[in-house]
Amino acid sequence: MNKVYAVIYPIIWVYMKLLHPWKAVGVERVPEGAALLCGNHSTLGDPLYVVCCLGWRRQVRVMAKEEVMKWPILGFLLRKAGIFGVKRGKADVGALKEAMRILRGGEKLLMFPQGTRVKDGEDSEARTGAAMFATRTGAPIVPIYIPTKKRRFRRTTIVFGEPYHPEFEDRKPTPEDYQRIADDLMERIRALEERAA
Repeated sequence: MNKVYAVIYPIIWVYMKLLHPWKAVGVERVPEGAALLCGNHSTLGDPLYVVCCLGWRRQVRVMAKEEVMKWPILGFLLRKAGIFGVKRGKADVGALKEAMRILRGGEKLLMFPQGTRVKDGEDSEARTGAAMFATRTGAPIVPIYIPTKKRRFRRTTIVFGEPYHPEFEDRKPTPEDYQRIADDLMERIRALEERAA
């Protein structure tokens, strides 16, 4: 257990409980051991909702944009808590290796397949990182729907879908396979929206 994560978690929990309360639907579906948690992404606070839903004992590693890790003080604390950055728009080999190391080590990894925040009504093609991590490590994917519209002091319902293993032919996946898996993942995420109403 990461000690810094364990210390920071109660602070985040109280902050979220007071200002951004949540309701977790289907969180019991998250398996023990390695899992790739993938949600849609519209606000900076989305990772906090997922972390709070999972609880103090089920720690999760988070892949965040590299810029966040450079913030004074906060970036330092995030790194100590197990969050790591990825350079967007380029092949960040170090981040890719770290993600696979986390999953192969039996930990949970939270990432957002769209690669950036996407507001309500906008469209963004899913990137293929999650597909690659899942097929190469054998970790199940857990789709998560996070409502794009959130109101302070109003409860936001976070929906966890069924964990699954992407299907592909018994060979090394091609870039087309990765994109198909990524698109299917976003469809699974969007299909959970009605349960957040």
